[in-house]
This record gives sequence, C-alpha cells and structure tokens, in this order.
Amino acid sequence: MPASRYLFGALPWYSVLVVGGMLAAILLASREEKRLGLPKDTALDLALTVLPLGVLGARLYYVAFQWPAYAADPLRILRVWEGGLAIYGGILGGMLAVLLFARMRRLSLAVLLDSIAPGVALAQAIGRWGNFFNMEAYGAAVTDPRLQFFPFAVLIPESGVYVWHQATFFYESLWNLLVFAALWSLRRRGRPGDTFLRYTLLYGAGRLVVEGLRTDSLYLGETLRVSQALAACAVLAVLALLIFRTGKSRGLSAALTGSLAVLVIAALLGLDASLALTLALLLCGAYALTALRRAQAVEKADIALLICAAAADALSLLPALRQRPTAVCVCFSVSAVLLAAALRLFPRSRRADRR
Repeated sequence: MPASRYLFGALPWYSVLVVGGMLAAILLASREEKRLGLPKDTALDLALTVLPLGVLGARLYYVAFQWPAYAADPLRILRVWEGGLAIYGGILGGMLAVLLFARMRRLSLAVLLDSIAPGVALAQAIGRWGNFFNMEAYGAAVTDPRLQFFPFAVLIPESGVYVWHQATFFYESLWNLLVFAALWSLRRRGRPGDTFLRYTLLYGAGRLVVEGLRTDSLYLGETLRVSQALAACAVLAVLALLIFRTGKSRGLSAALTGSLAVLVIAALLGLDASLALTLALLLCGAYALTALRRAQAVEKADIALLICAAAADALSLLPALRQRPTAVCVCFSVSAVLLAAALRLFPRSRRADRR
C-alpha cells in the first residue's frame, strides 16, 4: 500500500510517473531516429505532436465510457491528475498524430512507428505504477492468505478496511517491460513497420489477459470490456497481415469463420466475453503458426513472439477450465475441427510450390 498519493506537496506520483514514461519514450526515439535515417530532431518534433493528442485521446476515451460520473460536473474532465486516462485512447490519439506528422513531413509512417514503439512499451511499464499510488486498476479480492503479498496482490481500502486484491497494474507493467525488451532486441530485424507490428501483437495479447482480471474495466454494454475488444481486433489484424505475407492465405477465411463460430458457441454456452475472445484468437493464432512455419517472408523471431503471445492468452483459460470445463472443451473441440478443415489446404499448396 502506498504511503501517499503525492510525491511532495500537491504533486501526485501518478503525474510524475506518466511524465517520466513519456520522457523515457522520447529519449529512446531520439536514439532510434539516426539509426533509421530520420532527420535530426524528428523525435522531439514528433513528441510535440503526439503527446498532446495522446493525452487528449486517453482522457476523452475514458470520459466517453464513464460519462455518468462526469455529467454532473463536466469540469472534472480537466482534472487529469485525479486519474482517468485510458491507454488505448492514448494510443489511438497518438497514432492519429503520427499519421498527420508523417504526411506533413513526408516521412515513412512505418519507420516513424518503429522509432517510437519500444519507447511506448517502456512508457507504459513505467506509467502503470501510477495506478499503484492511485490505488486503482486492480483485480478481484484475494482470499487465500498464502497469496496475500505484493506483487501478487495489493491492499485496497474498502468501507474503512483494507482488502487484498490482485495487483493487475503490476502484471501489466511487468508484461510491458518484457515487451520492451523483446522489441529493443529485435528492432534491427525485419522490414519497416515490423517493430510496431510486434508491439501491437504482444501488447494486445497481454492486455487481453490482464484486462479480464480487472474489476474496474470500461464496458461496452454489460459484458464486453472495451479494451479487450480493441486488443482482440489489433492482434487479429497483425495475424492476418503475417499470414498474407506468406502468400498462403487460402485458409484464412476458414479460420476467421471458425473464430466467429467459437464466439457464437461460447455465448450460447454462457461463457463470458473475455473467454470467448481468447478462444477465438487462439484458433486464429494456431492457424497463423501453421501458415508461418515454412514461410520465408516472415522472421523466425516473429513466430517465436506469436508463440509467446498465444501462451500468455492460453494461461487466461486456466480459471475457466476449473469453473466450466465442459463448455471450454466443447469450444476447443469445435476449434480443432475447423482448424483441421483449414489445414487440409496446405498439402495441395505445397505440391503446387514444387512444380
């Protein structure tokens, strides 16, 4: 439990950590601009465009899905230091800024995105600790005394007493730190835009799991977490792009149809949206791994990252297997049948390649 929300005086830890993450991202992008052949001071000029739109997007995204809390006092929207920034809103606002900057400067959008992707992952790892000091972004209550310790759990005040909850902010911070390490070590490999695609794949996979553990998510309707839906769409887009690169995308429609079928079946079986999205993405991920296994156009490192992302998402199924084993097994069985049908296309394609 943090001793105080404030570093000193009225200066909150949340603001300090968010700004610190931004500065770290700018410094890393400044190091990358020379290696990537960008004009001098591109990173600094880009930051002056990205940061305002990123913060604005993060705030508006959060407020849009929590409007009842702000309707009575709209001036609260301006009090960002109280918390209430949604990272996906920041990413969307930042992406818009990068697109505008690339057009104005006539620079490669893919190269610009590559230059900032590692720094964004590191900034997210640092900024998540602001949730610790604000005592937010936590998961369900932890009732097992053996697990009531940090960093697995964190103390949260509830009705005058402190209760142990899953420290989901820490889970995501640690995951983002690992994402940064992977991006930084692989940034010289692949074609322009690959570093950003790797970021999208890994961050989306991790967020899909962590968001499912949180108790303060932003919802679309009553059951669908907005961040999980965006994470699933982002990961699916990367998988589709990787498959198209191989030139063997004939079965992609089958995998997508199978994923849709899994979503429908999971809904009929009463599984929550988090589990349904995970099952659907695992099906597409299995197909992607099969398509990529002999592809020359895809880095082996990307296949390894895809396996890591799939393994992370598979871990989120463990609680569901204990609670609803029959329903999950039915979904997996349907997935296996649909995937087997899709894979029948591959032997024919390989024979055609030999000719």
